Amino acid sequence: MRSLVKRLPILLSIIFWIGTSLLAPMVRAEGTPLALPPAVTGSLERNQIPKNAVSISVMEIEPGRPGKHLAKNILDWRASEAMNPASTMKLLTTLAGLDILGPQYRWRTNIYTDGVIRQGTLKGNLYLQGTGDPKLIPEELAKLMKALQGLGIQKIDGNLFFDRSAYAPSVMEHNTIDGESLRAYNVPPDPLLYAFRTLSFQIGKSRTADFIDISYTPALSQLKINNQMQLVDRSCDNWKSNIRFNLDPEGNPNNEQLLIAQFSGAFPSACKGVNYNVVVLDANTFLTQGFTAAWELAGGTWTQTPVGKNGVVPLAARLLLQFEGINLADDVQDINKYSNNVMARQLLLTLALEKMGKPATTANGELVIQSWLKQNGLEFSGLVIENGSGLSRNEAISAGQMNQLLFTARNLPVGDVFYNSLPIAGTDGTMRNRLMTQLRKFLHLKKKPEARIKTGSLADVRAISGYVLSKSGKLYAVTSFINHPNAWKGLEAHDQLLAWLLEDGPEPKHAR
Repeated sequence: MRSLVKRLPILLSIIFWIGTSLLAPMVRAEGTPLALPPAVTGSLERNQIPKNAVSISVMEIEPGRPGKHLAKNILDWRASEAMNPASTMKLLTTLAGLDILGPQYRWRTNIYTDGVIRQGTLKGNLYLQGTGDPKLIPEELAKLMKALQGLGIQKIDGNLFFDRSAYAPSVMEHNTIDGESLRAYNVPPDPLLYAFRTLSFQIGKSRTADFIDISYTPALSQLKINNQMQLVDRSCDNWKSNIRFNLDPEGNPNNEQLLIAQFSGAFPSACKGVNYNVVVLDANTFLTQGFTAAWELAGGTWTQTPVGKNGVVPLAARLLLQFEGINLADDVQDINKYSNNVMARQLLLTLALEKMGKPATTANGELVIQSWLKQNGLEFSGLVIENGSGLSRNEAISAGQMNQLLFTARNLPVGDVFYNSLPIAGTDGTMRNRLMTQLRKFLHLKKKPEARIKTGSLADVRAISGYVLSKSGKLYAVTSFINHPNAWKGLEAHDQLLAWLLEDGPEPKHAR
């Protein structure tokens, strides 16, 4: 009896260990495997962000053969609550786009004419018919010009007509959620979007003298710069606040198309070179002058300066050229790494255009994505897609759903293309300056951990979603949304969460 009493504590501890071992998987299965990491909780408290304004989902993705990865929940904090995801919504749009269209998909811009080519001169109009190429930039337009010249054209005697029938008029309206209509991130979709319809002025102190150099892209045929800025001995902080910009047509009745970009105010000498981006021209003026300048830069000439306006391709017109743009895989890199809103919106509309025909609408794009989700066994209740970019007060998805999406991606043929499109912490995109201190801890390791994270931010919203490869080689899917007036202070909490996962977050006994 005495020996039994001596052994009783040992027996009780064994019984307790067996009980907790059996209970642990049940707790994980119920979706509450671990509490919030203390560093995350502490940051939220310091920045006065209540826990009920936050949702977090962490899932470990266990390696296997392609298409056979497995996952288990590691952390689930209000993960089923539908939240505003800001720009992390681009993950849904880009993954669906890659899987439905394929990474090698290319947009087509068709050039038609109602005229004929004689002795190097195209006598007739050009009709540009777009399908929504989101990256028809100067370098691509230059290739298009060379292709036109390859048809034997040196001079064009005619005007430009723009066929935007691929999109419903409603999706091209310039509506914003913040009233900042001149900001590049608010550019509306356009089947003939050129250079994001954004004028980018490069401003810097001249290398040879004490004055300010201003140049701009893309080249426009009728734009001149009037530089009245003064160089001041000041730091480069808030340089933009001291610049005054105005764009007006030149008051010359004989040259109504000439535009004067006037800069005045003060520019700090400490600035090595900055970009001043602005959306100030209507789509037709921007494309007309851009196309005209690109043709001239390629060595082509015009009989007279062309006029550009809307017009559907006539039935009698013939196809001169079908120009194919950059492939979708490269476009998705730009969308996710640099959070390009209009590119994401155009991808959603392309899904509608390719699967349901024109005119493309956002509603049809949503139908295509909802159908794709169901085909992949994903039922996302509470999902709201307004434009597919996250630049919205209405879009909604839960952190748990976003992680299901990230897990699904690892089992798709396009999974690696998608993974590689995400910003790498400390390296590029919107994560270029994040987690620098934490990542330095791993410089000695042969196989270094990494965080590939899509970020999102709006007023009252901060979001992260992506993958963390930990120091021991574990792969985690992680999503966190903060919807609160103090969300702008939530960057630290998100970085703490990512740092926790880089260090293998859960203790091994919990993670297995």
